[in-house]
Amino acid sequence: MSLKLKSAVLSCFLMLSLLMVWQIATMPKPKTGMTSEQTEYAKLMGKIPDEYGNVKANNGMPTPNQFVDITINQLKDPFYDNGPNDKGIGIQLMHSLGRVAIGFLLAVMVAIPVGFLIGNAPLLYKVLDPFIQILKPISPLAWMPIALYTIKDSTTSAIFVIFICSLWPMLINTAFGVAAVRKDWLNVARVLEVNPLRKAFLVVLPAAAPTIITGMRISMGIAWLVIVAAEMLVGGTGIGYFVWNQWNNLSIGNVVFAVFLIGLIGMLLDMMFGQLQKKVTYIE
Repeated sequence: MSLKLKSAVLSCFLMLSLLMVWQIATMPKPKTGMTSEQTEYAKLMGKIPDEYGNVKANNGMPTPNQFVDITINQLKDPFYDNGPNDKGIGIQLMHSLGRVAIGFLLAVMVAIPVGFLIGNAPLLYKVLDPFIQILKPISPLAWMPIALYTIKDSTTSAIFVIFICSLWPMLINTAFGVAAVRKDWLNVARVLEVNPLRKAFLVVLPAAAPTIITGMRISMGIAWLVIVAAEMLVGGTGIGYFVWNQWNNLSIGNVVFAVFLIGLIGMLLDMMFGQLQKKVTYIE
């Protein structure tokens, strides 16, 4: 049995085990003799008691079957628009992906040229490294109030937070990849008197491309992580706002669906950069 087949079998077994645990954990637990306070609390938690005060079903955390029904219901008409607080999941995803794309592209436009510059200048790298190390670990939740105060626009603030948080992995990886280009290749280019721009595109960029794409892959994961947190704060539209709005409505099933969808989109984005990384990776 090949390694791929073994991993597929084990993955299926693990999935079935998790589904079984999920089903057992979310099975209805009838309760009798509830007081009025307990009844009100059950309603608050999304559990609807019957006329006798018994909780027949768990309307909070969904069972696997309920999750399938919720998924079908959400995907049946993903682009409906019934007002500011009632939009389909497709519209919410488009808003989130649009913000991520803009913020990520801005980060690419800054990180790769600056990374090239400091990768070729060890002194400049030493000068900028303390600032990079200070700014890199700052949480997006810390950047958001500053962005909202200075920019005064929620959408632009969210894009700025994506930009500032996804900038550093690309910048560091680009600088590292450029600095690690083999000296033999650079010496050949120098002997042939290749001009700096031509050398950058024909020698340095192909050699550093695997490391640069790795940085872009990490940055995209961070950008997708950041947008969910940012949209929870700024509201309006987006998958993060959808999660927060459904939580406020005590619709835990829709929250679970959104969490699953966030993970799925993140996996697809990572796979896209993984395929790109394979195409630019070379074996000496």
